[in-house]
Amino acid sequence: MIDPRYRLKDHSRESQLISTRLIIAGVLSVLLFGIIIFRLVILQIVEFEHFDSLSNRNRIDIEPLPPQRGLIYDRNGVLLAENIPTFSLELIPEKVPDIDATLAELTTLLSLTEEDIEAFKTRRTRHRAFEEVVLRSQLTEEEVALFSVNRHRFPGVDVVGRLIRHYPQGALFAHAVGYVGRINQQEMQEIDRQNYKGTLQIGKNGVEKQYEDLLHGTVGYRQVETNVQGRTVRELYSEPATGGEDLYLHLDINLQRTAAEALGDYSGSVVALDTRNGGVLALVSKPDYDPNAFVTGISVKDYAELRDNPEQPLFNRALRGHYPPGSTFKPFVALAGLELNVVTEQSRTYCPGFYSLPGNDHRYRCWRRQGHAHVDLKSAMAESCDVYFYDLAHALGIDRLHGFLDYFGFGHQTGIDVPGESRGLSPSREWKRAQRNQAWFPGETLISGIGQGFNQTTPVQLAHATATLGMMGTAFKPQLVRATKADTDEGMQLIGAQQADSLPIQQSRNWQAVIESMVEVIHGRRGTARHTGEGLPFKFAGKTGTAQVFGIAQDAKYDAETLAKKLHDHALFVAFAPAEDPEIAIAVVVENGGSGSGVAAPIARKLIDVYFGIETEKEADESIDE
Repeated sequence: MIDPRYRLKDHSRESQLISTRLIIAGVLSVLLFGIIIFRLVILQIVEFEHFDSLSNRNRIDIEPLPPQRGLIYDRNGVLLAENIPTFSLELIPEKVPDIDATLAELTTLLSLTEEDIEAFKTRRTRHRAFEEVVLRSQLTEEEVALFSVNRHRFPGVDVVGRLIRHYPQGALFAHAVGYVGRINQQEMQEIDRQNYKGTLQIGKNGVEKQYEDLLHGTVGYRQVETNVQGRTVRELYSEPATGGEDLYLHLDINLQRTAAEALGDYSGSVVALDTRNGGVLALVSKPDYDPNAFVTGISVKDYAELRDNPEQPLFNRALRGHYPPGSTFKPFVALAGLELNVVTEQSRTYCPGFYSLPGNDHRYRCWRRQGHAHVDLKSAMAESCDVYFYDLAHALGIDRLHGFLDYFGFGHQTGIDVPGESRGLSPSREWKRAQRNQAWFPGETLISGIGQGFNQTTPVQLAHATATLGMMGTAFKPQLVRATKADTDEGMQLIGAQQADSLPIQQSRNWQAVIESMVEVIHGRRGTARHTGEGLPFKFAGKTGTAQVFGIAQDAKYDAETLAKKLHDHALFVAFAPAEDPEIAIAVVVENGGSGSGVAAPIARKLIDVYFGIETEKEADESIDE
């Protein structure tokens, strides 16, 4: 047997094996190269646009350009709401590698508080990962400089210059103009998120909320190229934002300030309307608050102090305060009696100081315990005789009285152009049955006739009814906003007055009779507000009112000196001036003021003096001294 080592090599076989291996290697090479070519075709041709877009996103950002919010002015051009520049520290979550570590370092660097951190975490839940979230607003110049030199340590965090809302008049217009605040989660679901990119605040109440769509404007965008650190290298394209429209109000800062100062430390409200178009000249609710505290987010502690304050400074008494109208109701009851032919101007009623229903010995007292003797419409209104109006209300009945008062809007919203208005309450037989499941009693009709009982009105409702009375049935919806102006407008665009249907009063003499009786209140020898009309070059019409806060026993006597202040009667006064061809109507409610003639009426007189530019003797003496 031959040793295998000495066998001859089979060159043919080896050559065939090598060829087979080369063929397999070639096929595999071609196959692999084909796969690479195929993938390159997919990447470079088929999916080019997709990957090109992804590539651009690494170097190109789309930044929103928030619009500048429209400004708000009073009727004299005084600025009530403006935008001021400020710097805020903002963070984009998806660009921050470790948010907790970043927050810890920023806390050390800028002395962030726990409240700042908690507020940031709350806001973060309302935004997407690629949206900027404010960490601290209104940085000082020192804080901006300190962060700038350390910015390289904080990817995804930057200082952003923004315009924030500011109210230069402070608390004076808080309840009318309202304020803006941070957009909350509920609002985020309701707004157009695309149009609010980069916008942090939204109107929360007052004019700011009602006219949000006009004030906000339209967002713009800019396309920028960035480097690997995220810094902007150059701007590629931009579409500017469209600023919000400016608003011009009917409100007059002089009347507003006069009303607020005249109320002093009292809680209450003053509303003044332009009788010729419904323009709201003054809308004051006291106590008030500084709206600037809400713009960038009020602290929990500060908000709790406002919320829990027993005087309720956040409560808008002008729109939502419910008050018995008291004797300010009597002109409307008198007009009902005349129009429904229950009484005439000459009808007389005897007032012994009380009134009793037929067959009932219960006495409904007049405010003047010794009575007014025989009174007609003019003297009953001037001296505010309760017995006359008890008797008139009884003759009318609650059904006819309620139906007539509907004409003046009692128990209904006036439609004023700010949110949150209450309806008040004009009671009726049906209302009591539906709400209390009780029958209506004749005695309740009597006290309704003098504006007590279930009657509840708001100051703006009372002013609106008074203006309608002064205009003899021509009613306008109260309006705060007088005109708008966009950047593209050459001038202001006036908003037309919204006139309602005139009241269906058949006899114009009935209007005159009631107005003349209200003039007697101010200028008559026995008028309850006779001192209010002194020194005027014209006559005006008014009516005082006092509304009880609590019930008094039949034989008891009201003694303000022995009662806590919160139990004192509310003081009310309504007026329009001049009595002929009126221009302004006023409603004043002073909580626990006690006397409509002594406390509420002088406030209205001050507004009349300011509106007509009347200088009193005291003011003249002071100007000479100066």
